[in-house]
Amino acid sequence: MNLVIKEINEKKDKRAFIDFPHQLYSKDPFYVPELYIGMSELLNEQKNPFFNHSEVQLFLAFDHNKIVGRIAAILNNNYNNYHNSNIGFFGFFDVIENFEVAKALLERAKQWLKDKNVDAILGPTNFSTNDTAGLLVEGFEESPKVMMTYNARYYQSFIERFGFIKEMDLFAYMIKTDEASERSLKLSKRFETRLKQSGIIIRPLNIKNWKEEIKRLKIVYNQAWEKNWGFVPFTDAEFDHLAEGLKMLADPKFCYIAEAKGKTIGFSITLPNINEILIQSKKGRLFPFTLFNLLLNKKKTKYVRILALGVIEAYRKKGIEAIFFAKNIAEAKRRKIIGGEASWILENNDMMNVAAKKLNGKKYKTYRLYRLNLNHG
Repeated sequence: MNLVIKEINEKKDKRAFIDFPHQLYSKDPFYVPELYIGMSELLNEQKNPFFNHSEVQLFLAFDHNKIVGRIAAILNNNYNNYHNSNIGFFGFFDVIENFEVAKALLERAKQWLKDKNVDAILGPTNFSTNDTAGLLVEGFEESPKVMMTYNARYYQSFIERFGFIKEMDLFAYMIKTDEASERSLKLSKRFETRLKQSGIIIRPLNIKNWKEEIKRLKIVYNQAWEKNWGFVPFTDAEFDHLAEGLKMLADPKFCYIAEAKGKTIGFSITLPNINEILIQSKKGRLFPFTLFNLLLNKKKTKYVRILALGVIEAYRKKGIEAIFFAKNIAEAKRRKIIGGEASWILENNDMMNVAAKKLNGKKYKTYRLYRLNLNHG
């Protein structure tokens, strides 16, 4: 093997960086290609607001001019400022089944971050926990749902062999529509009646008033998630950028806002699992027919994913979360949807883990974030 690790900065090399997983997983029936247009924008320093405050270096591994792996080294300054920490991250890690290649990529990312004087490395995240994150370690039997990661089984042994240790697990629950607890659904109706009497209402998100709704969600997000492990607040530009990308997928029958006398106190966003459509897309390219197919069939997917569900602390344990779940399940039943994935949920988020289990949700996938402490001696 003639292994060379190359820094990636040019547009044509970024294209190769984006496309490498398509080659790697070309024979994997569960692999879903990321949309090229989305990945290209994510890595674009002029278009992605993440680059307004943080740094990223991409690397590709070559063996005799053939790409055999990729990785990104990430310095998330917003994360460090918020947590008063000195942490680096790695992400976009994909590699052939060869530990020497994996080791060389991880070592190069480690050295880049070590030169930035970080004390430890966390990952994988693409680029932060506000983006796709975690290494799949359990649940390889089916394709990932929309905006969830996927990787080969051997990645875990490569990362652990390099010296990374588990930092936090992220759980994905499958709530089958026909198995959802009827008792929990009935209780949620009682909660909703009681909440209305105290001035709390649950309403659908108004797609036609998108910008104003997004302002409300932004405030709640940065309050409701602030105590979660790994949380980093969105900047206004980052939240608006993400919201613009979700607008095409949002369905008011699956997106809800909780208000207390006009004040937004919680929200729930559930997306159609468009991966059922994208799995047919070669290299993640949205050709006119693919785009038409996506827009036409996004309401006909067999599964949905509960992307975000949160309530600010002062209004928790009043049943609002249960109502969000119940409304999703009721709509799923109406559309004859098989089930919904609630993901991801931190392993130490007892309230949300209990809520998913009460609805007869089954933990069916586990994603892991790892840590490597650095020795500067």
